Amino acid sequence: MYIDVHCHPFDLNKIAPLQEIKASALASAWSIEEFLFNEKLTNLNSFGIHPQLEAVINKDPLSLAVLTQAAPTTQSLKTLEKLAAEKRLAAVGECGFDLFNDEYKATEAWQNEVFAAQLEIALKYDLPIVLHVRRAMHKIFAFAKKLKQCRAVIFHSWQGTPEEGQSLIRRGVNVYFSFGNTILNGHKQQLHCCTLFPADRLLTETDAPYQPSRGKEFSSWDDLPGIVEKIASLRNMNSKELENQLEENFISLHF
Repeated sequence: MYIDVHCHPFDLNKIAPLQEIKASALASAWSIEEFLFNEKLTNLNSFGIHPQLEAVINKDPLSLAVLTQAAPTTQSLKTLEKLAAEKRLAAVGECGFDLFNDEYKATEAWQNEVFAAQLEIALKYDLPIVLHVRRAMHKIFAFAKKLKQCRAVIFHSWQGTPEEGQSLIRRGVNVYFSFGNTILNGHKQQLHCCTLFPADRLLTETDAPYQPSRGKEFSSWDDLPGIVEKIASLRNMNSKELENQLEENFISLHF
């Protein structure tokens, strides 16, 4: 079975209506509407406050985020804790830090606060945490001692360097690195990381529909065989052997 550790079925459904998830998948949500849709398809669900949310609200006060959630951050944290307490979550996230541009950098203080709150919920309910990190790995290392206490730390679409990943492993963080279509698109650093990291620390994802391979309009579970084949070739492994290893890694997360 192919593994998709990060996808958005609610958003994919808007593009290509679906009735099932065609992989062993962890479905991500940031609104209760999204979560409830995903929950009809799978019992492996995550919920979190995306680090871009505050910038989206600042840019467009009448955005979907505001229309669907009163006081988005406060309400989302309450929803996150409620779902965790009700044992309806397999993981917390995606959450983390995004300092990709000035718009996102302007919300750094908010990102610090909301990430710390989500990390505490992950620890309180012994849940893995799914991270979105862009140009902000230094923020992650600032939380390394806390992250070491997490059941598992999953980097969605790993953006760091080989050295940063290996440093997290040496620090004792139970870390997993997820890769998707960016390696098919020739992202050199991610290709290098896929080759170097231990096989038992690798995961695959589609980020469907948001991470298409070159020439496609959106990503979906149909992309997973190509992603697995690419990683296997980088590591001089048989594709089936890698597929089995990825499944073992996914099971080890104890969702």
